[in-house]
Amino acid sequence: MRDAPATAVSFDFGQTLVELDTGLLSDRLAERGISAAAEQLDGAVDEGWRAYNEAIQRGHGGHPWKIMMRRLLEAGGVPAGALDAAVDWLWTEQPRKNLWRRPIAGMIDVAVELEQAGVPIAVLSNSEGRLDELVRELGWSAHFVAVADSGRLGFEKPGREIFAWTAERLGAPLGAVVHVGDSLAADVEGALAAGMRAVWFKGDPRRAAQMPEADRVAVCDDAGSLRRALRAFGVRF
Repeated sequence: MRDAPATAVSFDFGQTLVELDTGLLSDRLAERGISAAAEQLDGAVDEGWRAYNEAIQRGHGGHPWKIMMRRLLEAGGVPAGALDAAVDWLWTEQPRKNLWRRPIAGMIDVAVELEQAGVPIAVLSNSEGRLDELVRELGWSAHFVAVADSGRLGFEKPGREIFAWTAERLGAPLGAVVHVGDSLAADVEGALAAGMRAVWFKGDPRRAAQMPEADRVAVCDDAGSLRRALRAFGVRF
């Protein structure tokens, strides 16, 4: 039976609405006497997120931020002897100065368009407990009916509970929500298992087409293709 049109949308935060500010990361490392150019770190971001997805697929509990950051810094040229201390320090500093704050071109514009059209939207992210404050700092709070921060709630993607919590606040059944995110393991597979539909941001179209629930997954690589994917799921805006 054909799915009913989707009526609400949730967005992952890091690497979906915003990306890692590698310039800020470079500056923060310099505070610890570690030299790592932003350009080198930019080239290492994908490697870090591969490590993140691998950790989730292995069943790693919690938010594997340190695993991701360690691989990223290693690929970005940080000396092996400095890695563990740097990762630990960045983790303790993350609630005070979140490194994920560089808006991805056009993505918040899609969120604003949805909100202005009366489509309820939320942020749904594995984070460190202060994501709501960062959303406010960026001036985006008015657009979202809820911010689901795993660090504050105590449960995380890909578990069903955080998706259900978000859907409840969106005022929609899980089957009427589309979740947009970059992580195959946390966002796409987690949303599908919870009963949502999913848009895989910067995902692999061939891999998505081979998934058992391929009809409930779309892939986009920018704001324009996200609009098309959401409308194809029946979201009206």
